[in-house]
Amino acid sequence: MTEQHTQQWAREVEAQRERKDEYFGEDQRSPLPPDVRAEFDGLDYYEVDPDYRFVVELEAYDEPEPVVVGTSTDGEQEYLAWGEFTVEIAGEAVSVTAYKGDSEEDRLWVPFRDETSGEETYGAGRYLDLEPEHHRTEDGRWILDFNEAYNPTCAYSDRYECPLPPTENWLDVPIEAGERAFEK
Repeated sequence: MTEQHTQQWAREVEAQRERKDEYFGEDQRSPLPPDVRAEFDGLDYYEVDPDYRFVVELEAYDEPEPVVVGTSTDGEQEYLAWGEFTVEIAGEAVSVTAYKGDSEEDRLWVPFRDETSGEETYGAGRYLDLEPEHHRTEDGRWILDFNEAYNPTCAYSDRYECPLPPTENWLDVPIEAGERAFEK
């Protein structure tokens, strides 16, 4: 990316974060309990870092396999393991599996845990949602931007059930991008 594109992209990520903070602090449907919402002054994020933004091919699986994923409330949900992204982080090749709720969906879901989980970020892991209209390039590659990593709703309130990242997406590197742990 050129310097101008990098600056524009960083402003867009910051604007996305501001909209989320506004929603969390003011909207009745916010995942924050009302007493927490009253004191809310914004989520904590890592600085926007272009080193965690990748334009990459999805290595789609020939036959997506159903995967049963545990949840934060000891339940289970089923997804399809759709394909894999491989990127380089801190000089190391890192692969993450992308999932779909069903084969008709266009969007991809990338749940992951990393070396920051439980320390600087939510212990159960974080998510990336990849929407074709925003995360797909004209040549068919995907934009995998860890600056958009966010905490599941169960990080804010126990009233939610959240799927947990499967062990194949437990990464052995720190992902110092996106949303940090929420202090209630």
